[in-house]
Amino acid sequence: MTDIDIAQLAPDDWAAFRDLRLRALADAPDAFGSRLDDWAEAPEERWRDRLQNVQLNVIARLGDEAVGMASGVLDDDGAELISMWVDPAVRGTGTARALIDAVVDWAHGLDRTTYLMVRSDNARAIAAYERAGFVDLGVPEGHDGPPEHRMVHRGTAG
Repeated sequence: MTDIDIAQLAPDDWAAFRDLRLRALADAPDAFGSRLDDWAEAPEERWRDRLQNVQLNVIARLGDEAVGMASGVLDDDGAELISMWVDPAVRGTGTARALIDAVVDWAHGLDRTTYLMVRSDNARAIAAYERAGFVDLGVPEGHDGPPEHRMVHRGTAG
């Protein structure tokens, strides 16, 4: 594993988050509910609000460079891992696992089950989540839009 540092973001970190999120939306437009056009010209206040309203936002840094991100939100089902992305240049280095573990550990500390939704055609992400301890429950009945699998972390499922 590469020497990756995971840092939690606060609203004052909006510029770093903006730069990373725009890279993610450009790289993987089908992996997110948002689109690059929705955020490209967003004002500072919108970025600050995103960091304020989503309970957990973490980034992975390799040296001074931000190379990945993930977020976690609490809801009635537990804690959902959202907005996961790793720069293609560092995929396969353990960066994804470090981000996933940060969200799972946060949820576990709150005694919450961690779950996520991932596009059915994203085999690499599904494999990464399975290696991190998630179980694939398939596409939920009645799910609208492109097929997405619901996955639950078996260490926190209960």
